[in-house]
Amino acid sequence: MSLYDQATFSEGPVWWPARQMLVWSDVEGRRVLGWREDGCVEVVVDATPFINGHEIDRDGGLIHCEHGTRRLSRTLPDGRYQVVVDTYQGKRFNSPDDVVCADDGALWFTDPAYGLVLPKQGALAEPELDHRSVYRIDPNTGAAARMADLEQPNGLAFAPCGRTLYVTDTSRSLGGDRHTIFAFDVTVGPALANRRVFAEVEPGIPDGVRTDSRGWIWTSSGAGVQVFSAEGHRLGLIPTPQVCSNLCFAPGEQRLFITSKQHLYALDLERGVG
Repeated sequence: MSLYDQATFSEGPVWWPARQMLVWSDVEGRRVLGWREDGCVEVVVDATPFINGHEIDRDGGLIHCEHGTRRLSRTLPDGRYQVVVDTYQGKRFNSPDDVVCADDGALWFTDPAYGLVLPKQGALAEPELDHRSVYRIDPNTGAAARMADLEQPNGLAFAPCGRTLYVTDTSRSLGGDRHTIFAFDVTVGPALANRRVFAEVEPGIPDGVRTDSRGWIWTSSGAGVQVFSAEGHRLGLIPTPQVCSNLCFAPGEQRLFITSKQHLYALDLERGVG
């Protein structure tokens, strides 16, 4: 069912427990929206710098990936705004796109080039970095460490055990070849090792990706939401009326939220997925 249909380009959904709402971005409309269980939709952040992905940090704050300002920021439950990180080794990021919080409180995020080359999603500019990477922000020092390089890193999600990180590479959308979900082992350090192709997604690209409590991988695609087992077997497809961009679960995994162009959709999972 469609919960909302007045966005321009919907992305970055996450459930925000502190405000008991589903938060998502209207990237091109430059708003962060919030949907409540009573059906009310409100503007959480207005006139955004092309915010895309979201995550909840260990303190309950809402983390934003800002294409326009090329940084990560935070909105606290009381509404205060903070910059989390905006440079790596003195150079500005490309356009942080998606972010996930690990069990230790570290924020991991992807930094493709979309905000630098798509005027509706950022500010046209030459990159200061010569790589497009996955980063980890240390929860104690706040420093960003470069963990892996891809062509256009996009969505990312940890396996329930925390020992595997899935990262999508969506360079196909900018004329490249990749429409790929990569898997990495998370090793002591922490570091990423044993990079491997987990799945090639057809049609379209695997923009957003999530894992459930069983370890299944749920990803957006040109046809809808595709579901894979932890072994990489394609289990099924949830077709969507429009190309979906991203997805997330409600608490308890009893509902799946899907962002798709102007729409926010919801699919009730009768008994959850756990």
